Amino acid sequence: MRLAGRGASSAPQDAAAAPARSYSIYLRLLTVILSALALVWVMVIAGTWYITRHEVNELLDTHLEQTALLLAAQPLDEIDEDEFGELEQRPRRGKGGRKYHIHTVYQVWKGDSLLAQSLHAPRQPLGDGSLGFSDARTGQRNWRVFTAAGDDDKVRVMVAEDAEVRHEIATASVRTLLLALLLMFPVVALVAWLSLRAAMRPLREVGQQIAQRPPHSHAPLMLERTPREIQPLTRAINQMFVRIGDMLQNERRFTADAAHELRTPIAAIRMMAQVALGAQDDGERQHALQGVLQGCDRATRMVEQLLQLARLEADTEDAAARTDGAPTADILPALRQVVQDLQYTQADPRDQTIECEAPAQLPSSLPPTLAGVLLRNLLDNALRYSPDGAEVRVSFAQQPEGGVRWVVEDSGPGMSEEDMARLGERFFRVLGTGKTGSGLGWSIVRRIAARHGLDIVLGRSEALGGLRVVVESARRP
Repeated sequence: MRLAGRGASSAPQDAAAAPARSYSIYLRLLTVILSALALVWVMVIAGTWYITRHEVNELLDTHLEQTALLLAAQPLDEIDEDEFGELEQRPRRGKGGRKYHIHTVYQVWKGDSLLAQSLHAPRQPLGDGSLGFSDARTGQRNWRVFTAAGDDDKVRVMVAEDAEVRHEIATASVRTLLLALLLMFPVVALVAWLSLRAAMRPLREVGQQIAQRPPHSHAPLMLERTPREIQPLTRAINQMFVRIGDMLQNERRFTADAAHELRTPIAAIRMMAQVALGAQDDGERQHALQGVLQGCDRATRMVEQLLQLARLEADTEDAAARTDGAPTADILPALRQVVQDLQYTQADPRDQTIECEAPAQLPSSLPPTLAGVLLRNLLDNALRYSPDGAEVRVSFAQQPEGGVRWVVEDSGPGMSEEDMARLGERFFRVLGTGKTGSGLGWSIVRRIAARHGLDIVLGRSEALGGLRVVVESARRP
């Protein structure tokens, strides 16, 4: 029957030390966002300034061109100075009036002769006679001029607008837009600040939950709505709490197990020590002291097994990742050393023999130290529960797919199917054997098998009649 299959366990690595210098993600993001907004705002303002001034000047140029063409279309003798006199009104603002009135003047030239002009037009030509737009300066005033041809090709009609007034109109239009943009920037910055603050709220909630947790609590973090960006963080924290909970549970279980299991050996040692103190002869005292030493040996072995089991159960790393990615090494020297040690310490005193069959090398991803622990527990159980003069056989072989296969057989009494099914439970011992033990050896074997993806198959040995244990790499599906 199969006892253990692939499992997962490993020890969490120590967290890296926190950096000495910390910084605020919130302030960094806020600085970047506001700086980007300010840069974009400056670009928008510059673009708005340029485009708006250009469009206003285009509009004024169109008005200037239409006025010049209208005058040029009139016969010279029909131009009424009073009719176009309003073109010369200076900029002013009165009740119910517009803010800006453009100061416009005109001249009509034929060659070098000035045929007509508006009241406030200068005497010198406003342009050089070239058709279209031009800029001119007369006295202290700058003009924007459009020259059109009259009925006679030699006649030139020049209409000019005060450039200063045009500049004031364009600047006023741009100023209104820029003021609106400048007033909008604090609003946008405030919205960005509030949005970023709201986005950082889940991180603050995580920090508050962790700060308010009871010292021994390892319940998962619970957030009403977890953003996708921090889900990996909360998942990792919850997994860490699970590992911490498992570690604390293992520590509590180890303490309880040690207190429970060491009670009997310590009581036996105390009793034998009392017998030695009250012994009347050397033989009785020697026998009692021998019992004290045996009790100390049993307690020492039990503590070692408890520590081994605690270390294995603290390791929660994925077993498949360990087995598939771990480097291989020859574990045969470690296994031979275990066989030699047990032959000398346990088998020889009881006239037992350990036969070992192995290839020249046995590469495996199982660490040699754990391989030795696994074999030591299997052989210890085989020797312990076999009678004096019994034979124990152990063989090692390389599997075709690269794994290893161990077989441990003994000539002991064997065990029932029901007992085989319970092997590996903590402190389970088969009753009626007359042997002392803690039941931890098989727990250690099972844990190592689960940790490194090994299968353990139990059965009856056809050759020796006792228990047959097969350890092999789990087959891939």
